[in-house]
Amino acid sequence: MREWYVEYSDAIFRYIVLMIGDREQAKDLTHDTFLKAFHRLEAFQGEMSDKNWLYRIARNATIDFIRKKKPLHYVTEMFTGVGGATPEDIVEAGEEERMVYDAMSRLKRSYREVLLLRKIKGLSIRETADVLGWKESKVKTTLSRALQAMKAQLEKEGYHRE
Repeated sequence: MREWYVEYSDAIFRYIVLMIGDREQAKDLTHDTFLKAFHRLEAFQGEMSDKNWLYRIARNATIDFIRKKKPLHYVTEMFTGVGGATPEDIVEAGEEERMVYDAMSRLKRSYREVLLLRKIKGLSIRETADVLGWKESKVKTTLSRALQAMKAQLEKEGYHRE
């Protein structure tokens, strides 16, 4: 478990930050992910890679967190952008990355998840299906729709790339 933590904790943390936009909460959820993995280690069958198994646990922990949040607060965050980002974080991210992140934060959760796993984390279709608990065909369809929605959202916000 220590080896997994050393190897994957940063990637899991970044994945969770992109899901919820709150760095402090993402630290807690990353910790929770590895605690849950430790307690479920006997259940790990090796049917998917250890990395994907951890992503699945992180995803479920993050979804549980989102469900437990006060609905009004969550809806407000969805329309105002990133929840825990400081002004320094936004400046450091750069204008283009910020626009992409803001646009992504306005997409529905399934679109954000598939974009994060496939395009940002670089998981294969099979790995993404394993993490999300979907069929490969659903990953492909959702990714296509997510990319279209992302393009439309960026254009709506005035971002046009040549």
